[in-house]
Amino acid sequence: MQLINFQLSRYSFHFLVNEIFDLSEKKKTNYICVANVHMFIEAQNDLAFLKIINEADLVTPDGKPLCLALKWLYGISQERAAGMDLLPVLLQESERKKVKVGFYGYTEEGLEVVKQKCQKLYPNLIEPLFISPPFRTLSQKEQEEYITQMNKAEIELLFVALGCPKQEKWMASMKGQIQATMIGIGGALPVFAGLQKRAPNWMQDASLEWLFRLSQEPKRLFKRYFITNSLFIYLIVKEKFKLSIFPRHKKSVLQNSRTL
Repeated sequence: MQLINFQLSRYSFHFLVNEIFDLSEKKKTNYICVANVHMFIEAQNDLAFLKIINEADLVTPDGKPLCLALKWLYGISQERAAGMDLLPVLLQESERKKVKVGFYGYTEEGLEVVKQKCQKLYPNLIEPLFISPPFRTLSQKEQEEYITQMNKAEIELLFVALGCPKQEKWMASMKGQIQATMIGIGGALPVFAGLQKRAPNWMQDASLEWLFRLSQEPKRLFKRYFITNSLFIYLIVKEKFKLSIFPRHKKSVLQNSRTL
């Protein structure tokens, strides 16, 4: 399905998890985007990035506002599939299915905490691969070494935590090179590790999770949320107005949407 020009996978949470493992079992290279308002706005401002999102094998609706927009604009009810909910479920299922996982991105200290938590919560999980690349542009040699390391380890499900839009661009560039299913989890990793708190359920249900994150990192996130949230509201209201004037446009959007 499509939110304006942004493709989203129309799956229930449970079915989506099964689909992710179906992809990983094929032992082929593919990538999955976990989409929120920030990603949506980045895609509106960068058509090359929009192309990366729309060519992903799956695009899950991480942000509740995306689900609400689908309902308000097109009458489509869509279950949220947040990265913070997906990550522990995917790890649990990987333990049960004996799927080899890896983590790429985040700090060395943070990954050590993730490693300890995996050992505690999923003792039978095949030992994951942890890679914390330097926070700079990698040389061709460094990149090739990481690719070789991941392929040699026979990773089936790779969790990528480089932040949006860097992680999505990286996954797209690695398609055909890394023989694994890559999924961008971004901010879900520090929450999983217990290094950041998650918003209470009532804030999640009210689409206010962004406000909780803002309260934790006001200096870093204030400008981003002020701009992206304002632009998102503007674009959604603009689309609603367009649909009210051209009702056939709604039918066209639904017909051209890719149901995944």
